[in-house]
Amino acid sequence: MPILIAIIGALGAAAYWYFRMRDIGVAGRDLVNVANDVRLAARRFGFKRNANVHPAESIEDPKVAIGALAVAFLELDDLPSQEARIAMTRELQQATNVTLEDAEELAILGRWMMSECGGPEQTVTRLSKKLYKLGGSEHLAPLMQVLNAIGTSGNGTLSERQRSALDDIKYAFKL
Repeated sequence: MPILIAIIGALGAAAYWYFRMRDIGVAGRDLVNVANDVRLAARRFGFKRNANVHPAESIEDPKVAIGALAVAFLELDDLPSQEARIAMTRELQQATNVTLEDAEELAILGRWMMSECGGPEQTVTRLSKKLYKLGGSEHLAPLMQVLNAIGTSGNGTLSERQRSALDDIKYAFKL
């Protein structure tokens, strides 16, 4: 009887570790897929990271900057709703004249850019200046179209951090 209990215990331990290791493998593949999504989005929009240059300074397409600013503005809300995320993606699609899939990839690339900038506040400050350098105030209208959609979705009010971000954008565009 003790031998039978030992065998059952060993099989139980083996099953526990087998399923645990399998889940770790799934999590690892998920991380690789996320990194691959960012890489493919960057390639689609022609973004190339230069050595010894911050990624925000490497942006040449205003769509990438608008996408990153939209994601950062959304994250400045304390608890952004799914409705706000959907509104951001749809308005990003319309404002930048891209497909819905491309708008989703702009959001993926924008989230990566936000993490590279060190958070949403720094992203708004840095990328609003970069967007102004890329084309002056002609890119302000599409950006404000996306930010307006984010602000009116959900509960319809802006957080204090979002109002501060709008002031930073006004300052960057010299308004």
